[in-house]
Order: sequence, then structure tokens, then C-alpha cells
Amino acid sequence: MFLQRIGNKGIGLGTILERAAARHPANLVALDHDLDIAPGLGRRVTVAELADLVDDFASRLAAAGVRFGERVVLHKGDGFDIPLLAFAIARAGGVPVLLSPQLDGASVAELLRRATPAHLLTDQTKLEQELPDTVHEYATSVLLATGHHPDATALADLAGTARVAPVALPTDHPALVTHTSGTTGLPKLAVHTGRTLEARYRPQAGAVALVRRRETVAMHVSFVHSRVISAIAISLYRGFPLLVLKDSAPRHTADLFARLRPGILEAHPNSFMEWEELADDPRAPLAQVKYFSSTFDAIHPRTVHRLLHASRRRAPLFVQLYGQSETGPVVASAFTRRQTADANGRRVGIPFPGMTDVRVVSRDGRPVTPDNPGFIDVRSGGRAVTFLDEPERYAKQLTADGWWRMGDVGYRDRLGRLYLLDREVDVIDGFGSTLTAEDTLLAKLPELTEVIIVRGPQGRPVPVVCTRQDRPLDRAAWQAAAAGLPDMAEPVQWRVEDLPQTATTKIKRLELGRLLAG
Repeated sequence: MFLQRIGNKGIGLGTILERAAARHPANLVALDHDLDIAPGLGRRVTVAELADLVDDFASRLAAAGVRFGERVVLHKGDGFDIPLLAFAIARAGGVPVLLSPQLDGASVAELLRRATPAHLLTDQTKLEQELPDTVHEYATSVLLATGHHPDATALADLAGTARVAPVALPTDHPALVTHTSGTTGLPKLAVHTGRTLEARYRPQAGAVALVRRRETVAMHVSFVHSRVISAIAISLYRGFPLLVLKDSAPRHTADLFARLRPGILEAHPNSFMEWEELADDPRAPLAQVKYFSSTFDAIHPRTVHRLLHASRRRAPLFVQLYGQSETGPVVASAFTRRQTADANGRRVGIPFPGMTDVRVVSRDGRPVTPDNPGFIDVRSGGRAVTFLDEPERYAKQLTADGWWRMGDVGYRDRLGRLYLLDREVDVIDGFGSTLTAEDTLLAKLPELTEVIIVRGPQGRPVPVVCTRQDRPLDRAAWQAAAAGLPDMAEPVQWRVEDLPQTATTKIKRLELGRLLAG
């Protein structure tokens, strides 16, 4: 991890766009939506214009009372202005606390309570229709990014405020707070410093430095995830044009990609699964993609196979990063067209040399093997420094010798490659890896768009399946595909939009199991 520490002066959240504009002021950012805070800017914006917008809103926030080191909980309607407002909060000297637009009002109120003292930056719609009245009790002040409310300060009314100089926080001071996926309950609030954000930026920046040609980067990443910060910085520092998607619907995505021809795609695994059908589009919207990049979770081999073969570039790569909100990327692997649709999708790769490390520890004293996976522990300079208002939960994930327990189980092979088999809480005794079984079913049944195996009543595995256009599942094909797998209950068919999901489109498996039981 020494390479993450050398010369690490912090990422400087509030000046990322200013520095990018100094290098490439005319570089373009294309959006598939209007910015709520500046709809007049349009959907093709220069980096210099975005830097000026951040400077403008930083001054408005300072005029509204945001001071050095104060937390600002940001919860508004979805859009690219979420990271822009986070940059503005940091530029004003505040600490942005980013909450997903998909969180319900009660959860937002509880997370705001944990963050107190803190300002709340929201919008009129959220304040009037979704948030409970208790937010006024918890918040130091309520600020509105858009709209008006008698009990809040509208930033629109502070337009024209004199600009203020950027405020720099100390390198090890909290600089950003993001929440974890919340797959097992109410999310935790992970606290990042300027130093830890810079540390998690470096492995990815080092990989992108190998890209010699100027490529358009298309990005569909949760706007409240720490990953979006490094994705923006990496792209704009290099002068790569950026295409930002809020909507991942395949037809909408295909229209944009057919017109703008991105060379690099960054998205969630489930978004890439949605985009498999783009491989059949006669306009070949993925033809110019050289690099696919997926963070957050292991991705299904069928998806990798379909997307790589949709590219017409020479030797395209699919890069998979394994990590979590608390650690940033820890392990990486790359796949080529030689990757077959039924290859081992559980192999997530090796650590970044000199930056991250990983080990697998036995759960029961017996040797760790594919049939007896162990706890996955990691080390990284990009690890969050605590959970806000929950330091005891943070301490529980730290081992006695300083490793971070990921909550996943897996093993390493003789070449040191890490294999991720399951979340620890999702292990079904006697079944083996549910993720491996899901890979097998997806590879054999092209009509499936998703399959999730969860623990059902009496602990029996229940497969929940989604099909293309919600067509009825072919039961004979299912029986043939599942023939070599451990015993399961009969499949239950759902619409994909009805599956409980996190802000990063992960399926909430425990919640899904509870819904099935109910």
C-alpha cells in the first residue's frame, strides 16, 4: 500500500473540476438529462462551464451558512448535479454526506439524525412529498437546491452572490460521507478523507494511464457513490469526453451510444446485464467500445461474453474491479474475447501491486478450498476511516491484526487469484455457491435477464427468475439447465423492476427472501 501513500496530499474534492478545466477547458460533458440546478446549460457542457457552476453554488452555500468542516446531507432528485453539488459543498469548506434519491423518507431522517449536526440540502419535491417533518428538528438548516419552501432557504434566491475562494480541508479531515449499499438493512455512513479518496483513485488512474487514444467515456454509476468521484476525475483530467447517463434503459442507451460512439463504458454489473440486448441492435451501438469497466460486484460470464463480442475494436477488454463502499477497488481482473460464456465468473482477480492486499481466512479451522470457502480480508489505503455515529460497527469489521473483513466468502488459487463465492449472510448450508449456480443458469438460459437464489422457508434454496419481456419461463428448459445443480425449490418468476434493489442496483437478497416468505 506504499504506492497509495507516497505524495498523497488528498484528492481536493472542491477543486477537481477547476483543475480539470485548467488542463482541458473545452472538453465536453454530454448528459442524457437536464441539470436540475441549471437546466439552461443544456445537455452538452464544457468542463469550464461545469467548474464555474460549482464555484457559483459553493458561493451560494457559503452565503447560506455552510462553514468550515460542517456536514451537509445531500438528498435530492437523481441527476448529475448531485456530484456537482458535492464538489460545491467541499469547495465551500463543508463535508458532503450523499444519500441516494431512492431512499425512503424515514431512512433519510434516521441517517440525517446520525449525521447531526448537519445542514440538509434537498429539493422542494423531496421536502414536501417524501421527507418527514422530523428533518427540520435534526437539521441545522434546510437548504433547497431547487424550488421554494417557507421553512427552507432556496439557493436560487442567492444567485449572484459574490464568489468566495475555495476552502481546503486538512488531508486527514473527513472530506466525504457516502452510504453503504444497504443490502442487509439500513445503510451505514462511511467516512472518507481526502487521503483515502486519493488512495482509491490511484489504482484506477494507473490503469487508465495505459489508454493512449483519446476515448469518449460513457458512465452510468450511482451519483451518490464514491466511485463517481474518481470516475469523473480520471476522465476529465485526461481530457476524455464524458457521457453521463441517468437512465440505463436499453433502448435509450442504444440511441445514445449509436450516436456518440463511446470507447470506454463504466457501469454497474446489473446495468451491463440490461445492455446485453444492445449486442443485437443493427446500429451496433457497442461497436467502438474498447474497454468495459465494472465495479461493485462480480459480473456474470454470459454478460462479459455478449458485450465483448458486440465490440468491433481489436482486442477489447472487460475489466472487473472487486471492492466495496468502505474500501474502494481492491482486486482486478481483465477478460478478453477468449472468455467463454460458461467460464468461471467467480474469479475476481488479483490485488493492485503495492497498493492493495487480500487474504482468505478459514471459517472453521479446516483448509480453505472451493468447497470450504473462507472469509475474505483486505488491506487498502483507500479504506474509509469510520462509520458515522457507529464506530462500534466499523470496529467489528476490523480484525485483530488490522485487516478489513469484507463480509464475503471465497478462496484463492495457486496463482493467487481471488474467487468470490457468496456474501457471508447469503450462504445456504449444503448448497455451495449460489453465485456460481446463478452463472450456470444464466449461461444455459438466454431468455433469463436475472436469477437470484435466496434462502426460502425451512432454509431451502428458492430461485427467483426474470425473463426477457416477462415471458413465461420455459419449465422444460429450466429443468434441463438445473439438472446438475443442487436441489432447489421450483422457480418463482418476478418482474425485474419489482426486485428490491440498492442505489447501485444490487439485489437486496435478504429482503427478497423476506418478501417471498411473506
